[in-house]
Amino acid sequence: MLDLFVPLAIFDAASFFQWFVENASYCFVFIFMVIESSFIPFPSEVVVPPAAYLAAQRGDMNILMVVLVATAGAIVGALINYYLSLWIGRPLVYRFANSRYGHACLIDEAKVEKAEKYFDKHGAISTFIGRLIPAVRQLISIPAGLARMNVGIFVIFTGLGALVWNGVLAWLGYWLAQWVPLDQLFATVEKYNSYLSYAGLFIGVVCVAFIVWRLINPKKKAA
Repeated sequence: MLDLFVPLAIFDAASFFQWFVENASYCFVFIFMVIESSFIPFPSEVVVPPAAYLAAQRGDMNILMVVLVATAGAIVGALINYYLSLWIGRPLVYRFANSRYGHACLIDEAKVEKAEKYFDKHGAISTFIGRLIPAVRQLISIPAGLARMNVGIFVIFTGLGALVWNGVLAWLGYWLAQWVPLDQLFATVEKYNSYLSYAGLFIGVVCVAFIVWRLINPKKKAA
């Protein structure tokens, strides 16, 4: 399944996963998360879980730092989409989506329209929740740029969503480090991949519900 998301890679997902395990570093976590969060299709599932796995087993990386570095990369990648959309405008975005290169990046008009409708329906908070939803995660930055959303608010919501998602991925890697041999890690991550988005979305909904509850029920001022 992950192979479908790396059409531009020299190796398939399994080969890249093995390469990353052998060469994992904060620098590579950042670089590949920038790619993952931009318009180039790339699965974060082959970056954060193995990095967290290695951090738990070897101790040469810190899991908290893995999450923070991955989140920083995701923000940079999202800003690439944001500013590209802001600068080139809606007609060229859709022209790219309908081009051969857009299709090679697994982007088409229907996906861009889906992201736009999601953004229009949910507003700024969509940049947070959208980071937790497959097929919307990488593209939600595009309608934010087209709508000229305040970049500060965009970075905050995008960063929070990416932080939640990367936290879920890092927890998975840490948990798997307790009982899964390294040679079985890729197959196990792929097995649990379908549950990751549900976990991230659930956490995101809980966060939004808590924020809404705090707004509706503010604490009474002390006498």
